Amino acid sequence: MPRKPARAVAPWVRTRLRTAPGTALAYGLLVLVTAFLAAALPRSVDTYETEGLWHAVDSAEPRRTALTLTSSVKSSLSPEKRAQEFAPGKMRTVRDRLTPLLPAPLKVDPANSVYGVHTTKRIPGLDRWLPAPDGEPAEFVLDTPSDLAAHSTLTAGRAARAGKGGAMEAVVTAKTAKALHLTVGSVVHLPGSDAEPKPVTITGIVEPRDTGSGYWAVDPALHTPLFTARGSVEVKWYWVATLIVAPESAPGLDSTLGEPEQYWRYAPTVGHLTAQDTDRLTAALDSASSGPDLVALRGVLGTTGNVTTQLDEVVTEHLGMRGAIAAVVAVAVFGVGAVAAVVLAMTGGLFTARRHAEFALLRSRGASLTGIGGRLLGETAAVAVPAAALGLLLALAVTDSAGARFAPACAGAVGVALLATLVLPLGAVFLHRRPQLHGGRDDLVSARPSRRRTVVELTFLVLAVGAVVALRRRGTGDAGDYLVSAAPVLVGLIAALVLVRLYPLPLRWAARPARRLRGTVGFLSLARAGRSSSTGALPLLALLLALTTAAFGGSVLAGVADARDRAAFLATGADARVTDDVGWTPLPAGVTETVAGFPGVREVSPVQIEYGLELPSHAGVTDNGMGAPLIGVEPASYARLAERTGFGPFPADLLKSTGTGGPAHVGDTSRVVPAIASPRVAERLGTRPIEITAAAGRFHVKVVAVRDVTPALPDKDFLLVNGADLTNRAATTLLVTGKGDGALDGTALRAAVRAKDAKGQVALTAEKRARFVDSPMQDGAERLYLAAIAAGAGYAVLAVLISLLQVAPERTTLLARLRTMGLTRGQARRLLVWEALPQAVLAALGGALVGWATILLLAPGVDLARLALAAAPEEAVALGAALRADRWSLGLPAAGVVLLAGAAAVVQAWWASRRSSIKELRAGDAR
Repeated sequence: MPRKPARAVAPWVRTRLRTAPGTALAYGLLVLVTAFLAAALPRSVDTYETEGLWHAVDSAEPRRTALTLTSSVKSSLSPEKRAQEFAPGKMRTVRDRLTPLLPAPLKVDPANSVYGVHTTKRIPGLDRWLPAPDGEPAEFVLDTPSDLAAHSTLTAGRAARAGKGGAMEAVVTAKTAKALHLTVGSVVHLPGSDAEPKPVTITGIVEPRDTGSGYWAVDPALHTPLFTARGSVEVKWYWVATLIVAPESAPGLDSTLGEPEQYWRYAPTVGHLTAQDTDRLTAALDSASSGPDLVALRGVLGTTGNVTTQLDEVVTEHLGMRGAIAAVVAVAVFGVGAVAAVVLAMTGGLFTARRHAEFALLRSRGASLTGIGGRLLGETAAVAVPAAALGLLLALAVTDSAGARFAPACAGAVGVALLATLVLPLGAVFLHRRPQLHGGRDDLVSARPSRRRTVVELTFLVLAVGAVVALRRRGTGDAGDYLVSAAPVLVGLIAALVLVRLYPLPLRWAARPARRLRGTVGFLSLARAGRSSSTGALPLLALLLALTTAAFGGSVLAGVADARDRAAFLATGADARVTDDVGWTPLPAGVTETVAGFPGVREVSPVQIEYGLELPSHAGVTDNGMGAPLIGVEPASYARLAERTGFGPFPADLLKSTGTGGPAHVGDTSRVVPAIASPRVAERLGTRPIEITAAAGRFHVKVVAVRDVTPALPDKDFLLVNGADLTNRAATTLLVTGKGDGALDGTALRAAVRAKDAKGQVALTAEKRARFVDSPMQDGAERLYLAAIAAGAGYAVLAVLISLLQVAPERTTLLARLRTMGLTRGQARRLLVWEALPQAVLAALGGALVGWATILLLAPGVDLARLALAAAPEEAVALGAALRADRWSLGLPAAGVVLLAGAAAVVQAWWASRRSSIKELRAGDAR
């Protein structure tokens, strides 16, 4: 009878976990944190992209986002039939039939949606009492918006209703009544289609409740009359206003010359949409405007039905910003993901090294690679899978917000679980695929790169070069191009492989002169550092990637901050700008002294700006004329301001006064004033003195320097002179420099200025800068970059600690042996510190150098303008936002790595010195 196999005393997994519970707990915590980051990242991106879509639609002007359906009633119908089409009941019925036909995922806001009849042509008023500024009669639009009572408050008279015999009644807003001198009871006569005047009686005045809502804002003339002009040669101004006619009087619009049109205007709502719905939304808008859904809508509207909206343009603009930001964010994601993967691999390598003797013994006793790998797979899965699941649950709980998808988060957590589960079994199986000699050396001196390793390194080198070239040529415009996004990681990988190959050489060179030193610590530390384990490539790779990611992320944030500062200064020219309500009006007396004595003000630069100066031209220039502002400044303070802002700095001596300014020299046209000009102005004026005639004086100017920009007008051409040389001197602008960030209180400064000038205007750079960040995508991307930098720093710390833990047993044994030979405790501690520092210094210097080189290589292909300046003026966006190396992002992480490695080595030496040498040097121990 065959014997049954003996049952194991205890299951393998349970035995191993009980043997090293602390190790299992630490590994599980690492997997939990990594899985949490991998799951939370895509959900965070989904959240800020969804909020960005909502913000893009909500912040856009209602006239752009509204979905307007229009229809013209056929002229061939009888008057009775046309009147039926304009009736409120028929309009309401059509509205109810149209709403369900709007394609998904479109949804509308009923409260701000409106329907009615309006005239498509403006109708001139026939009454002489209507205001006509240049003899041009006021023009009117007739409109019958639905549900007026819910969106306005009646302030005078009564609501309009159908008059007797088809007479039209209307109400107007308070602004319209004031501008056109309308009162309750006024009668406006408009030309009719039968050549007879059509009276419209004003029965009431209303006040809109929310002029920014879609009900009022789509057509601004509905609530506020427009003062507009016509003519290019002889400009004439006139008024355009809207008369809000009773819906019951809509058939009467057909008797005017306004060519009435039916409309149904829907205000969209996007609270139900997510970032993944943008493609469906764009397709739905295209279909409704010129596709199959338009055919269905015309089945209700008739053949003249039409659908117009600019919502598709708003969505397209949002997608452009989202793609630009996503491409930049992907660089940080790849960086921190690569660092996390390397740290997990390092952890598996640590476990494999600690259990090397165990696996070698199992192999020597006949254990198969499959058996060892299967046991280790179960052992790591018991820790990694629950930890990854818990990390996923935490990520779901923390990022439980609109638009956050489950599938990408789950994929991220599963990927971490697979990597954490397989790294130890695969590493052990690979290292023990062949029997290994006991006590064989495994260091950088004996290790020789194989041909396969050389091929792999060359492959990565080709990929890195291709990624860098692609990024420099195409930029980060393609968010789906993962090779481009991985360029910093590939550059860091190549640098790590190169440094691992070169690492022993300088240490060996340094060890030769150290032999002649009297002490042994220096030589031993350098010799041992040069013979460190050949597995040191992973710690070095992790540190290089972490430092590169930190440098790149910090440089991105620094570039964003610089771009916003530059755009804000472009709008103000200094920390604050003080002007009258009309920019060219001289400031009243006392304003300059008040601002100069205001708390937080360091310096005030008074500037006189004369706009529209007609420039003469030197011989040989023929054109239609050119104008540019004349700027008179106080050279010393203005030169300091230009130096601080970086807008056209110049030496103050360039504008040295000629001493011919002031009223005493009004008639002196022979004087020559030095000037600094923009390139176009300098080209026009030439290099010889040329006469200028301005309100500030008549004199000759000679261009002594050319600058692209100047603080007073950073975005315009200019002619800059010394204000003391002007005969008519009067400051129109004050450029204020504060004592530091946030030193100026805008509210208090405005109050102080308006106490001297009731019309004074104060613009602060800090306030302008805050307005450039108006999209949740910008805030979300910046937070993600900060999180990536923090995560990369955390993994760098782990890489340092794991690399030290990996060699801790061997170092402890070495110290014990050296202690028996007379090595003191102090010498032992110095030995460990000096042995750990070379690799840390190499990683720090290499990381800083690689980070700097990566930024230098990739800067031409990275434009941060969309991330930095979403709400900035076009002039600021045109300047771009260049990526530049930030010295703090390069230096601080590198210094931190060195300090951390030194501190960890000191702690390890202190701990090793407390342990007994007898325990470390047991008989028969071959360590």
